[in-house]
Amino acid sequence: MPRLSEVIAALENLWPAERAESWDAVGTVVGDPDQEVTRVLFAVDPVRETVDEAVRLDADLLVTHHPLYLRGTTTVAASTFKGRVVHTLIKNDIALHVAHTNADTADPGVSDALAGALDLRVVRPLVPDPSDPDGRRGLGRVCELDHPLTVRDLAARAAERLPATAQGIRVAGDPDALVRTVAVSGGSGDSLFDHVRAAGVDAFLTADLRHHPASEARAHSPLALLDAAHWATEWPWCELAAAQLDEISDRHGWGLRVHVSKTVTDPWTAHAASARPSPATTLPGSASRAPSDTDTSGAPN
Repeated sequence: MPRLSEVIAALENLWPAERAESWDAVGTVVGDPDQEVTRVLFAVDPVRETVDEAVRLDADLLVTHHPLYLRGTTTVAASTFKGRVVHTLIKNDIALHVAHTNADTADPGVSDALAGALDLRVVRPLVPDPSDPDGRRGLGRVCELDHPLTVRDLAARAAERLPATAQGIRVAGDPDALVRTVAVSGGSGDSLFDHVRAAGVDAFLTADLRHHPASEARAHSPLALLDAAHWATEWPWCELAAAQLDEISDRHGWGLRVHVSKTVTDPWTAHAASARPSPATTLPGSASRAPSDTDTSGAPN
């Protein structure tokens, strides 16, 4: 049965803290290095729901992608929601470890897991890590499809393969355009448009696309955009990371029981479709109707 320090050393080997961005807050947040670890839970967010799940599982370690305190704090009082998370973890002898941007750029990392969930073949990093002589680490991934799909069908595949969220998949571009190459980036990706254009791909699948960057990207080229929920694009990493720790546990004879949280912690809980969608751009599963002679679908006059 390993101690926390041994498990953390294995996780740090997968996702070294020094590879995190300078603004990031990764590593062990809570935990006694000498405590024994038998059960581990992976999740995207260190929020009350996943901490309560760790308590119910009798887990000794919670590993999350998102940091608990990204900008620091002056209090861990239980009267604050993050302070309550800290108190609950400590009271139940549960350690918390974070792998964020160091997991984004890892080989394999967050975007590899996203590509794998969509059956995309990874070709190279979208933004290579200059410190990697093998050219495998970096942010995002450039991928190929085994056979071309329309934007419509690629969006349907993403909606089917990624965890269900209220947002689903938003699309910008011609739904009938063919896609052979795709750039993917788990989490917020609209800072990467210059790299996506340089890669010359047909489509870009990511999350948190804002109006102006998306509009400008569409004005530059016929690049199709697929915008999924942030949580959904990063959740596949939890399964990848759990499998990596399982393999390490087997190799060392630790006998760890490793779990992946299926609790949906995406903050958006409902979606109301526009009342008058354009039939020309309706994707599978969306409502549609024939326009009348007086139909003025779009913004009110």
